[in-house]
Amino acid sequence: MVLRLSTLFVRTLREDPADAEIASHRLLIRAGYIRRAAPGIYTWLPLGLKVLGKVEAIVREEMASIGAQEVHFPALLPREPYEATNRWTEYGDGIFRLKDRKDNDYLLAPTHEEMFTLLVKDLYSSYKDLPVSLYQIQTKYRDEARPRAGLMRGREFIMKDSYSFDIDDAGLDASYAAHRAAYFRIFARLGLEVVAVKATSGAMGGSKSEEFLHPTPVGEDTFVRSAGGYAANVEAVSTVVPEAIDFTDFAAAEVRDTPDTPTIDTLVSAANELAPRADGTAWTAADTLKNVVLAISLPTGERQIVVIGVPGDRGVDLKRIEANIGSHLGVGGEVGVEAANEEDLKKHPLLVKGYIGPGLTLDAAVLGAEASTGLVYLVDPRVVAGTRWITGANLPGKHVFGLVAGRDFGWDGVIEAVEVRDGDEAPDGSGALEIARGIEMGHVFQLGRKFAEALDLKVLDQNGKQVVVTMGSYGIGVTRSVAAIAEGNNDEKGLIWPLAVAPAHVHLVAVGRDDAVFAAAEQIAVDLESAGVEVLFDDRPKVSPGVKFGDAELIGVPIVLAVGRGLADGVIELKDRRSGEASNVPVADVVERVLALRATLV
Repeated sequence: MVLRLSTLFVRTLREDPADAEIASHRLLIRAGYIRRAAPGIYTWLPLGLKVLGKVEAIVREEMASIGAQEVHFPALLPREPYEATNRWTEYGDGIFRLKDRKDNDYLLAPTHEEMFTLLVKDLYSSYKDLPVSLYQIQTKYRDEARPRAGLMRGREFIMKDSYSFDIDDAGLDASYAAHRAAYFRIFARLGLEVVAVKATSGAMGGSKSEEFLHPTPVGEDTFVRSAGGYAANVEAVSTVVPEAIDFTDFAAAEVRDTPDTPTIDTLVSAANELAPRADGTAWTAADTLKNVVLAISLPTGERQIVVIGVPGDRGVDLKRIEANIGSHLGVGGEVGVEAANEEDLKKHPLLVKGYIGPGLTLDAAVLGAEASTGLVYLVDPRVVAGTRWITGANLPGKHVFGLVAGRDFGWDGVIEAVEVRDGDEAPDGSGALEIARGIEMGHVFQLGRKFAEALDLKVLDQNGKQVVVTMGSYGIGVTRSVAAIAEGNNDEKGLIWPLAVAPAHVHLVAVGRDDAVFAAAEQIAVDLESAGVEVLFDDRPKVSPGVKFGDAELIGVPIVLAVGRGLADGVIELKDRRSGEASNVPVADVVERVLALRATLV
């Protein structure tokens, strides 16, 4: 059926919305695809639903191609399954919780691992039932602290989440590979370049995790790649660890007065003035050990103080710490990480601001104070046995020179905590790393048996013995895909949709007030629809040509046909919205020419 702008529920806007930060956010609202209902929550209008439906159709076709079957769960879920996996607590403030009239606890689902697991447990009991892959396209809810960028990061969004259930790890490997291949096909059909990068599993757990990132300057995720093919989210990059150094003959560490040196820059200046290096080279920030005090917000609500020692020339990356610190503290779920504040430091008087060091094993009498802070102390992987450092002495105005790791101080664990730089070595030896930005479009996990064990999902194997099922989890951001496509397909005039997801194939514009023009355009619309071409027809009788053409460019249908004054000469204008190329086409040839142009856009 022809979509007619005279009756279509849409209003385009000439001005950008005040809160729009990126092109997709701005243009999807201006072109009448979505409307803001609340921060991070959007209403979908008819044009937007056309695009969303086409994205979902591509996802469904590719999921069906690997044998996955579609189900649909409620978004309102009971507390009990999430208690069984401990995620009711682990999610912290990240989910929407509510109570019914009988005071029972519920949540608006942020994801559905528990429900999929319980459904298979309810219906399947034998290895003969496996493998099986189930999926849904469903609305999810997360209480984002800072929803931003329109559909990119919202509180309500649509995901495709699928789960594979296998009898053993070999089966999981096969299911994982099938989903992974399907994801590349999905994103190719959507016209989205993606890079599969190594990722951390975080609260999901599991043995393997990859993100599908769409490279773009507006992406919230930072990733790295090398010329040799290595690719990883920065949270998952492994530092190339230097060899340990034999410190048998190293001189003893020395405590020096270093007044007014609370920063790395002031410390380096003082070091070069007070204790010049014997080899004549200058001390640099890389010779210092910076001890950063962080406050970790645990899922239980507790606030734990942790100190992390890093080379002084490296900035701390809180996202990397957030992704990696849970295992060091023995907690699951998402944690929050921020710099410790003054109140935190007051509770730990051994943390002398500006002069914090590790828990030293030097003679306390030399230092004149208790050496250990009693806090968890973690270090960057570059801090290996035998490395020598200038660092705080845990005393006001004093630093230790020549402090040897493994001899003069120890640590509770090693953590990836600092910023990854362009030029850092790839952990697989494939060359230097290059940093890029991207949008996370999908994420695949080998969950293993975490959820199956928690919810007692077992089946009988070939020997009649009960075994725990192994699972995979695979997500795609559906509404985020719409935003990413819009973000990468626009110009200064508006959107330019790829044919596969455009709300129509042709935007047909009747220009002027001549009845003959509208009659001819009406017939062209009918002929195109009969030929299988989807048409958006601007049949508004009292709207100026400038407004009509402006709307056509803003809405972004890939082919534009203009019926106007040229009709008297038997021609209409055919325009490729992407290239901007236009030509006059005889009326009799218009359907054939549109079909030919459409074929080049597939």
